[in-house]
Amino acid sequence: MPSSFDLWARGAPSTTAPTHLPPSQQQTSPPTPTDSPPASTMADSESAPKFAPFIGMAGIAFAMIFGTIGAAYGTAKSGIGISGVGTFRPDLIMKSLIPVVMSGIIAVYSLVIAVLIAGDMAPPPGQHYALFTGFLHLAAGLSVGLTGLAAGYAIGIVGDMGVRSYMQQSRIFVGMVLILIFGEVLGLYGLIVALILNTKSRG
Repeated sequence: MPSSFDLWARGAPSTTAPTHLPPSQQQTSPPTPTDSPPASTMADSESAPKFAPFIGMAGIAFAMIFGTIGAAYGTAKSGIGISGVGTFRPDLIMKSLIPVVMSGIIAVYSLVIAVLIAGDMAPPPGQHYALFTGFLHLAAGLSVGLTGLAAGYAIGIVGDMGVRSYMQQSRIFVGMVLILIFGEVLGLYGLIVALILNTKSRG
């Protein structure tokens, strides 16, 4: 029986496969599918979707829109009464400006919350703007905005009728100021709630 050396010498095909093949003839294993993203990454994408910042920006818009509408109504409504008083009693104009000043403070409440929310819109590196944070900012904006709208409406009506009555009876001035204060505090309640919500959004 011929040996393996004789078969090799005669050019017969070898039954053993060569141990070393050129790179072009080597069999490559099929590419393995990419690993699925870890569960933590998937959870982050679900809790921090791409539209989450839009909800926070809506909170900024609602705070400024409703707050300034209330302040504008209070200023305009009180201004009508002040204009009527100034026609007959110009000396009472300065005291009659109290409703206008208190209406302007309502817009300041909304501005403070809008600035605080805008400062939280850019999270630290490595973190995402969460959906929960967006809803907290939306609630904060609506709280200060709608309470400011209600306060401005109350101040406008009281300021208009109050200054007209003050022109005829000076004793009504103290009562008018107290009513304006209780109308203004409605917006202050909304500011307090909005500050608490904004603090919760920071963890």
